[in-house]
Amino acid sequence: MRMSDEEYFRSCVSKERHLAQLLGCHNVEEFYESAGSLWENARQLPKWTRDWQACGPLIATYELAITYEPDPHNPQCKLIHIGSTVAHVSDHPNKDRALMFAIVKATIAHLEHAKHCKHQQELHSQP
Repeated sequence: MRMSDEEYFRSCVSKERHLAQLLGCHNVEEFYESAGSLWENARQLPKWTRDWQACGPLIATYELAITYEPDPHNPQCKLIHIGSTVAHVSDHPNKDRALMFAIVKATIAHLEHAKHCKHQQELHSQP
């Protein structure tokens, strides 16, 4: 079931905030005057879930493998798979937006996994 446009917009901004924090941005703010735009200090952050120029490089940077397949519960709908990340195209305004959202979600999963692995290595290497 698709969420309202406002809920969808907020979920996009939330994913972008999460990604920015994983990429090392610690002072991320959204000002009332620029709703939907995240800022770190005086620098506007990319709109990864809404802009191909921002989202596209994530595919190469994190070597994301994208596949499509029919939804087994609804053969007229498509699923986008990127690693363990799955996005239902029907949950998004269109296929492009579904793909951008999936790319950001997969990048977040990749970065969180790498962070977890690094933490585990540090724990095991302590005397």
